[in-house]
Amino acid sequence: MASTIVSADFRAPPGLRNAHVQTLLPRLLPGGFLAKDTEVVNLPDGDFVELAWARPAPPRADAPIFLLFHGLEGSFDSPYARELLHAAARMGWRAVLMHFRGCGQTPNRLPRAYHSGDTADAYWVIGQLAQRYPEALMVAAGVSLGANMLLKLVAEQGGDGLPLEGAIAINAPLDLAASADTLNQGFSRLYQRYLLRQLKRKVLTRLRTTPLPLTISAQQIRQLDSFWAYDNEVTAPLHGFRSASDYYRRASAGPLLGEIELPTLILHADDDPFMPPDLFARLPAPSPSVRVEIARHGGHVGYVERRGGRLGPWLTRRIEAQLQQWAPRKLSQTALSSLLDH
Repeated sequence: MASTIVSADFRAPPGLRNAHVQTLLPRLLPGGFLAKDTEVVNLPDGDFVELAWARPAPPRADAPIFLLFHGLEGSFDSPYARELLHAAARMGWRAVLMHFRGCGQTPNRLPRAYHSGDTADAYWVIGQLAQRYPEALMVAAGVSLGANMLLKLVAEQGGDGLPLEGAIAINAPLDLAASADTLNQGFSRLYQRYLLRQLKRKVLTRLRTTPLPLTISAQQIRQLDSFWAYDNEVTAPLHGFRSASDYYRRASAGPLLGEIELPTLILHADDDPFMPPDLFARLPAPSPSVRVEIARHGGHVGYVERRGGRLGPWLTRRIEAQLQQWAPRKLSQTALSSLLDH
């Protein structure tokens, strides 16, 4: 995959080109039911993460694996997660989502939680899946926070450091400081307020039952009104950073784009209200292994298009095409086997 930054083929329908409409619309569209099995995976430090496996699982042990990492305070129930997992499962893939610590059905055990640059848990889970399914090709995808985390992991591990065929990053906040600035301006402050409310509710609940290494009171946590403030007072001390600035600098994947060796697809929208419009102009050129597709519209993980007179997710079509490109032979064998077994 030659290094390129090109225009994505997503076209927003007339009347649906506003960034905020695109961002919010997926929550309003009807989604199909997707059954799941939940698995608890214990981690080396004594904590755990929950995996959500799409059902029914492919019968073949060598069915390719689609591993998805969600965004900030996301889960299996996020509209994009269900769409992408369902699409992969339809194609005969073994589709699974890793919940970051505390984002599944049960609070995590340790004081720490997760953050945008926390790659250790994903690295562990990928290794466990590779051991369990040694004959299966695997592709990992991340959305928003999960996309930044995945790109950082891929850059850290080099071309042979992960048992992955490729990686897909969707609307990754590659410059965390710039994203925090953007989310503190204009209409984007509504997204910030919504996400902060979820984060604060979770940490306040933990404070009532677990001693946390924080010097801030519950009342002061309730008054935090920006990501800069929250990450400075909560995220940084919980995860060993000196400050929000230190966290943003060390956790941002953008400066590492030139070091990626694994075949990687990055999908982005110029009008993403979580990020500055000149995001890629701030970053080093991607490596020859990276393809960046930028849509003029799309918002933050929106990309709602009209096909056949109906509104639906372009992301699903694009990811399906990429999975087919990376595993055409394996996919056709697995899909045929699934049809015969059913």
